[in-house]
Amino acid sequence: MVPVLFTHSYFLKLDPKQWKNAQPYPPLAPLFAASLLRQHGYEVSLFDTTFVDSANEIKPVLKEKNGTLVIYDDGFNYLTKMCLTNMRNAAFEMISLAKENNYTVIVSSSDSTDHYEEYLAKGADFIIIGEGEITLLSLLETLNNKGDAELINGLAFKRNSAVIKTGARPVLRNLDELPLPAWDLINIEPYKKAWLGKHAYFSINIATTRGCPFKCNWCAKPIYGNRYNSRSPKLVIEELLLLKQLFDFDHVWFCDDIFGLKPGWVNEFATLVQENGLNFKFKIQSRVDLLLQEKYAESLAKAGCQSVWMGAESGSQNILDAMDKGTRVEQIYEATHLLKKLGINPCFFIQFGYLDETINDIRLTIKMINDLVPAEIGISVSYPLPGTLFYEKVKQDLQLKANWSHSNDLDLMFRNTYQPKFYKQLHRYVHSSFHKKLAVECLKQLLIRPWQLNASKIRRVLSGLYYGPSSAMQKLKLNALSNEYSW
Repeated sequence: MVPVLFTHSYFLKLDPKQWKNAQPYPPLAPLFAASLLRQHGYEVSLFDTTFVDSANEIKPVLKEKNGTLVIYDDGFNYLTKMCLTNMRNAAFEMISLAKENNYTVIVSSSDSTDHYEEYLAKGADFIIIGEGEITLLSLLETLNNKGDAELINGLAFKRNSAVIKTGARPVLRNLDELPLPAWDLINIEPYKKAWLGKHAYFSINIATTRGCPFKCNWCAKPIYGNRYNSRSPKLVIEELLLLKQLFDFDHVWFCDDIFGLKPGWVNEFATLVQENGLNFKFKIQSRVDLLLQEKYAESLAKAGCQSVWMGAESGSQNILDAMDKGTRVEQIYEATHLLKKLGINPCFFIQFGYLDETINDIRLTIKMINDLVPAEIGISVSYPLPGTLFYEKVKQDLQLKANWSHSNDLDLMFRNTYQPKFYKQLHRYVHSSFHKKLAVECLKQLLIRPWQLNASKIRRVLSGLYYGPSSAMQKLKLNALSNEYSW
């Protein structure tokens, strides 16, 4: 069999915000695919681009090896789903370098699924459309046997200059059929060094599910689709025990779109965590309505959950309804209070700039943040992704720019209530206002419980000396822009 070299197109140094944040996670999806190929007798290796400077660094690896290059992006990481142009260009460069060395090039990513013709034009031989493992295995076996790739579902490729796209491949339903990821292919040391150096703990990533059954009209699901399938709690515990032995992690990011949606899953998982003597903190992504289901949040606390990132999105019910979010503002309030009561940090994803958002909608969102004071917030502006209803509504405006260059780009790329400059200033103001509120709340708590004073809380309180004036200044700039740029 021809050796298979895996890589991916996420270069941390090409994303200044994430490089500064220093929270790198290994590319999980290619580790699943490599493990499956290895199980079927293939020789596999990985060129991990996370910490390298540029695509050129793959050159000596390509010369050492021969055969097939698989650019397989991590569909579990939301950063790769954003289809950043810096990463797309790096993928194109690796395709070119591989073709110079006579490789067969196969690409599997959210971006190539949406833009397969562009990747084929750059020289890729095959694009995997959707979930990749089974398609990749079938393709390699067909190529080894000189069969016809047109008989394989889930592919796009060129034949006689014409682009051929085969039928859709159903997503995997029994995820336990897949072997554990090939963690031995990862050099974990740079990841651990980054985490310990910046945060004094080490976090690793694990996927327990694939897909999301909900219909938020701005959310794209090009890889795992609208179905929701889970690995068993028993298999997840098996992977946790392995990773504890291999890497001695302190913390886990369960990188599922929604953690533990299947009834009873979280409770069974929490029981197994305790029975196996596992002691670690973790963060998840969830929905506010799910958090309010009976015993769900309590089971999270029992398992050791430290933080829950919920898609709050907006404090305006009008915007939530326009997004087809399926949640209510009062549920955000109720879920936040419940998590705080259980000792879990509530964290909000906030989205500004959705179609027809008004200044009143924005004020309601800011009020919600200040009322609830979550532990952290992540602010973005609405970002059109192919395959979504939202994209279809605004695609006529995406002539000059259709993708962000990096994750802190934050350009509003379609015509809305205000121009892009307003939303960038809004981002600055809301962050300053939020950190000022955190400082005030921390001071209040210390006045009630002075024995809890420590260096971290002193820094938090003192940060108010900066964020108080900064917040006032950012608000003045925002007010000026809202008058100047209203349509």
